Amino acid sequence: MMRTAECITPHHPDKICDRVSDAILDACLRQDPASRVAIETLGGHRKIVVMGEITTNAEVDIPSVVRGVYSDVDHIDVHVVKQSNFISQGVDTGGAGDQGIMVGYACDENEAKIPQELYLARDLCQILYEDYPFDGKTQVTLDDGVITAVVASFQNASGLELYSRVEEWLDDQGYKNPSGSVDIHCNPAGDWEVGGFDADTGLTGRKLVVDNYGPRVPIGGGAFSGKDPSKVDRSAAYMARRVAVDYLKKYNAQEVFVYLAYAIGHPAPVQATAIVDGEHLAVTEYDLSPTGISSLLDLRSPKYGKTAEWGHFGNGFVWG
Repeated sequence: MMRTAECITPHHPDKICDRVSDAILDACLRQDPASRVAIETLGGHRKIVVMGEITTNAEVDIPSVVRGVYSDVDHIDVHVVKQSNFISQGVDTGGAGDQGIMVGYACDENEAKIPQELYLARDLCQILYEDYPFDGKTQVTLDDGVITAVVASFQNASGLELYSRVEEWLDDQGYKNPSGSVDIHCNPAGDWEVGGFDADTGLTGRKLVVDNYGPRVPIGGGAFSGKDPSKVDRSAAYMARRVAVDYLKKYNAQEVFVYLAYAIGHPAPVQATAIVDGEHLAVTEYDLSPTGISSLLDLRSPKYGKTAEWGHFGNGFVWG
């Protein structure tokens, strides 16, 4: 079976926006752990717009936070209001800040417990980013676990240099004659020097598949960055991953899917099920309320900036 996944660098326009949104969240939580934050960032072409809802006792200079993440900007617009009373009336009682379906996943294909194609795409992207710390992407295709194609596009890198670095990486993966067995594409549209916000527009939450587990695993649809843990599309997604990792170990399994679904204003999920190597199980041994999840995973402390850089799972976070 052929499977493909991609990874992008922290300087990709969408990732810059994710990082800005999470930097604002962290700034609020640093002063007021009870902050309620739902922030979206739009950026490009020397302009950044921050919009959303924040209810907090923190005093945050949002333009300064923005420039701390990305300074090459001429104009910053901020449009922020308090959380709607119709939403807060459900959150005040410990209920979920929105409805949603969250999917957690874990497998035994590598130490990160994520799909191998995503693991490899991320590994290559991080290696290339060390040499080219700019906008960039990688993509890896596997056929029955064997690498058959690699794509790498990086700003300020020559295609020939990238090709050589990809061959070195493939050699480290055990491919001794990579050019003869792997279809390699480096800067396939040509070398490029203008990237990031100078070439494109970014938006918070637009790289959901990269943020999750790659296209092999379904997603519920909710974005992560810029949201405090009362928003279950973030906190319950982290919890679903934690349960999946726990069950992978508990049942010595090869693959685990976890599904959590919520109704806005209600603390308990309407669905909490796992599929462990094809067997369906009820998830009953955890406190799956937003408060319980936040306590177990320490989600009221400022830690979110790192999650916005290289994906939310398999990077050493407490949820796995």
